[in-house]
Amino acid sequence: MEFHRITSIKDPFFKQLHQLMQEVFPPEEVLEFDLWKDPLEDPDIRVFVAVQDNKVVGATEYRYYKDFNVAMTDFTIIGQAGHGIGPFLAKNRLEDLNSLAAENGEVLFGMFAEIYDPYQVEDYEFGGIKPMDPYVRREVLSHLGYKRLDFPYVHPSWSNDGEPVTGLDLCFLPNNENTNELPANLISSFLKRYYSVLTNKPLSWYEMVQNLEKNNRVELLPI
Repeated sequence: MEFHRITSIKDPFFKQLHQLMQEVFPPEEVLEFDLWKDPLEDPDIRVFVAVQDNKVVGATEYRYYKDFNVAMTDFTIIGQAGHGIGPFLAKNRLEDLNSLAAENGEVLFGMFAEIYDPYQVEDYEFGGIKPMDPYVRREVLSHLGYKRLDFPYVHPSWSNDGEPVTGLDLCFLPNNENTNELPANLISSFLKRYYSVLTNKPLSWYEMVQNLEKNNRVELLPI
């Protein structure tokens, strides 16, 4: 299996990746094909696919923020069961992020991820791929060490239509397993940076950020 980075919509593997995203994710979570041009060319956005026998069988998108010394996993797709795609992606992603942090003179502090909460929303099919089932993914990510940040989370739709998307938790994988809380200003600053590309955010998102800015710390809880 090959860990291949995509940096252009002209990459022949990108068409396969975009089709896979459409099969797996809800429509409001998938950017249109042509709108991927700028993100893929952004050196700070890292999109990798797992390629087996010339076929895209999995993918992950993530980014590293030098000034925060944290990463964000945008998405992970496991296209087939029983091929070890999840561990392959997680291992290669972490190796890459550790290298980026080392180049920055740091040890990676940790990684954010939005994780679907199937106990809130149960109608996501994720293409019928069992490793992508929200219950399965939630348990796997819990075993990896992710913890849930203790505040009601909402994020803006990537359709940039101003609609809030709920049914997710903002979670964090600390590099130090004894980390049990995060500075609230780190979370709010990160969210404002991460979603700066969306010009039409819902009022509930702004209220969430304002509430974070009133606090000092946010507890990390079991998923």
